[in-house]
Amino acid sequence: MSETPPVIAVLDDELPMRKALRRLLSCHGYVVNEYASGKEFLAALPSNPADCLVLDLQMPEINGFDVLDALFAERNDTPVVVITGHDEAGMAELLLARGASAYLLKPVDEAELVDAIDFAIGARDAVRMGAT
Repeated sequence: MSETPPVIAVLDDELPMRKALRRLLSCHGYVVNEYASGKEFLAALPSNPADCLVLDLQMPEINGFDVLDALFAERNDTPVVVITGHDEAGMAELLLARGASAYLLKPVDEAELVDAIDFAIGARDAVRMGAT
């Protein structure tokens, strides 16, 4: 009996970035669902839960901060790995305090991203097991 591969939601408004992340993560055995906007992701979440969200911060309309806040408000425990091309002083600490599992800079290092996703899923699963 084989274990179901983790489902990773990739939320980035740039199509080339979504495609690159899909290829990279698929090569590591993940199932990948792509979303072009925060609104699209949040609308799909109830029927398409993810084991981890790879989240771009800089997006029109609903940005990455808004998505994090929406997940928190809904008490959704989907771990979030933030990726951004716009690093600012204190940003990592702010996002980690808001519930992100990791903060990575674009261009994303493949091994670092996979490690961050695996760690985030493992930490979430450990918390869930402790709650039962």
